[in-house]
Amino acid sequence: MVDTHLNQNSVQDVLDYDRQKELKAFDDTKAGVKGLVDSGIVKIPPIFVMPTDELSCEKSYSGSTHLQVPVIDLKDIHEGGVQRKQVVEEIQHASETWGLFQIVNHGIAEDVMDDMIKGIRRFHEQPTEVKREYYSRDVSKNVKFFSNYQLYKAKFANWRDSLSFSMAPVAPSPEEYPAGCRYY
Repeated sequence: MVDTHLNQNSVQDVLDYDRQKELKAFDDTKAGVKGLVDSGIVKIPPIFVMPTDELSCEKSYSGSTHLQVPVIDLKDIHEGGVQRKQVVEEIQHASETWGLFQIVNHGIAEDVMDDMIKGIRRFHEQPTEVKREYYSRDVSKNVKFFSNYQLYKAKFANWRDSLSFSMAPVAPSPEEYPAGCRYY
């Protein structure tokens, strides 16, 4: 079981806490969050804990609140300028107001999407030593594994690891992809 109660730390632990040092130590492992879990930690490190005083009571939602992630339909996108212009506007609006959106009728087969998820899962389930080869904060790399994009800037770290593929301006060559992510 993971202990998330920071108030159980001793006064000395709080006084000795050096956030920058802890962030660097975590990043230097190149193991990510899954590496922490695999190491058998029993307490969530303070870098991942949002201070209680920053939690907002206003964020509790009633059962009547209905939130719907914007859905962008690409059907008939190639039919003409009006449809394309409308889709671009919908993407802009969703990006500005939500920061995310779902795309439907994009033409990517479901089995291809399933294979992508399987490849990402295969990557994350590999031994840490294999994943370290791809660990980087270098934005110029086409393929990189990292934990927390804004690790050194955010007030607290997110409990997530990411595998990123930059497809523009030049897509990675097939050899650059981790073996577990290549299509077989």
